[in-house]
Amino acid sequence: MSAAAVEHPCDGEPETLLETANRLMEQLPGHRVEIIGGLVTVAPPPDGPHAKALTTLMVPFLSAGLHGEESNVLQGIGLWLPSGPEDYVIPDLAIVDADFDEHLIENNCYDPACFRLVLEVTSGNYQTDLRHKVAAYAQAKIPVYVIVDRKHGRVHVLTDPLPAGYDRHEVYAPGQKAPLPTSIGAEVSLDVEELVRAGSPKR
Repeated sequence: MSAAAVEHPCDGEPETLLETANRLMEQLPGHRVEIIGGLVTVAPPPDGPHAKALTTLMVPFLSAGLHGEESNVLQGIGLWLPSGPEDYVIPDLAIVDADFDEHLIENNCYDPACFRLVLEVTSGNYQTDLRHKVAAYAQAKIPVYVIVDRKHGRVHVLTDPLPAGYDRHEVYAPGQKAPLPTSIGAEVSLDVEELVRAGSPKR
């Protein structure tokens, strides 16, 4: 999901970034508030096709048995980032180790070490998912980052995290299958055409 930057107020005693983020979450129900690189961002509630693409994405993961005793398939779970003292993100979808609840760090966010895969479905400001979050997830050493780029009708699969990005970046178009590394816990290939169709608004 994409986001727009928000400035925090300067009246009185300055808020911490986490206080600002939590205040915005209370004021804007349904919005997604994150802190990336020391910047608070807010994404509006997703549209219907975004939600449909997300549900479509869950099917192959569930069919592969990734939601069970070894791992869980979760939407909207917080991931604590090492890029700043209060940085965190809330990916659209994640595959995590089944014992993830033992790795809570702060603010309902979990240690990146228990994440096997994170996935974002783009919205309006798709550059957040394609640029800022690439660096953030790589620095957190998330093994697999998948982006469903609704604007350009593509699926990106990024693997092998490095300090500033991912060493491998494969892009798949409709008519292709996007294979994911078996390190997530099972063999899964995503149908790009099905995902693009699910995420496209009706004209």
